[in-house]
Amino acid sequence: MKKVKIIGGAMTKFGRHLDRNLKSLVAEAVNGALKDAGIEKEQLQGAWVGNASQGVLQGQESIRGQVVLRDMGIGLIPVINVENACASSATALHGARAMVALGEMDVALALGMEKMYFEDRAKVLPAFTGCMDMEILPQLMQAFAEQEEKIRKEREAKGETEKAKSGQRTVFMDAYAMMANAHMEKYGSTQRQLAVISSKNHYHSSMNPLAQYQNEFSVEEVLAAPEVAYPLTRPMCSPIGDGAAALVICSEEFANRIGASHAVEVGACMLGSGEDPEEEKDESTMTKLAKSAYERAGVGPEDVSLAEVHDATAYGELYATENLCFCPIGGGGAFAEAGHSTLGGKLPVNVSGGLESQGHPIGATGVRQVVELYWHLAGGGRAGKRQVEGARVGLAQNAGGTIGASEAALSVTILKK
Repeated sequence: MKKVKIIGGAMTKFGRHLDRNLKSLVAEAVNGALKDAGIEKEQLQGAWVGNASQGVLQGQESIRGQVVLRDMGIGLIPVINVENACASSATALHGARAMVALGEMDVALALGMEKMYFEDRAKVLPAFTGCMDMEILPQLMQAFAEQEEKIRKEREAKGETEKAKSGQRTVFMDAYAMMANAHMEKYGSTQRQLAVISSKNHYHSSMNPLAQYQNEFSVEEVLAAPEVAYPLTRPMCSPIGDGAAALVICSEEFANRIGASHAVEVGACMLGSGEDPEEEKDESTMTKLAKSAYERAGVGPEDVSLAEVHDATAYGELYATENLCFCPIGGGGAFAEAGHSTLGGKLPVNVSGGLESQGHPIGATGVRQVVELYWHLAGGGRAGKRQVEGARVGLAQNAGGTIGASEAALSVTILKK
């Protein structure tokens, strides 16, 4: 197997791009990645395109990658369309990396894209419910409603006043709220710890001009914000958005041939699916996948300089820091409260602002996370004010969909300088 390098990466600003189509967003990201790599589009030998929902949202099925790339003059080469919920573009990277590592091609494109903002917000909801087991969705919705009523009565008994609700929400916010409540009950984690994570990520986003939200929130402001589903308030939850992100990957020989001095190695790119644990004490799928990635890359969690994790909510980050072995199970809240995951801490997490602030155009997120890591490891001012000094190893964890009590799709990618 050949060593695989990243030699170029770029993304659009994530956010509401009501005046732009997907083709223009893709062209911006791909042209930026090609420029960073110092190559022309004619040199690409293949492209893997991750997109989760354009079929549901716009009716574009089957040839989504060919449609956007042909518009910018990229044809002839194989274009592989990948749909895998929120892990769509992480899965695209996995496929592109495998073909380069096998020596089937020298240089390839990994692209993630999604356009989710429309005047009619209601049309977006099926894009999320479709990422669950539709046959049992009614039972899940009933369980979420029962959980919400149980929490309401418990808070009422304590004399707590119910906060104003934050409008329409996706079904995943209820799923995360249920998991967060279970964690709080079992390990003693707190809503305030979730607010610390959220406040930290919004602080990071204030240094990221490509983030959807760039405003800071104090812990108290996060706690006082409108409630989505207890214990989650609005700043703790990721917004949908429009955006695209692209990576140029190649063999080590190709990188040397063109003199790419800023090349970063893809040490591991592991893909897996969730499972139902046989016993409660069993390791999570994420932990199993992370350990495989560490072994493949020849590093350990103690070697990681920074991480981008799938914080669709603040609880998602807490859970990830535990299950990626950055801290003990049950210790994710304390890890954040101690400042370890803040820029300047021992292991900065989501210095981009994470999904909570960067936004979550679901098919674009996986590649976006890896672009962020690449910028920090490649240097040259790519990460701007949020640069993690001396960064040498970066980890990205991406998840998509839910079946039962675990994720449907999972990816852990490790980059090495």
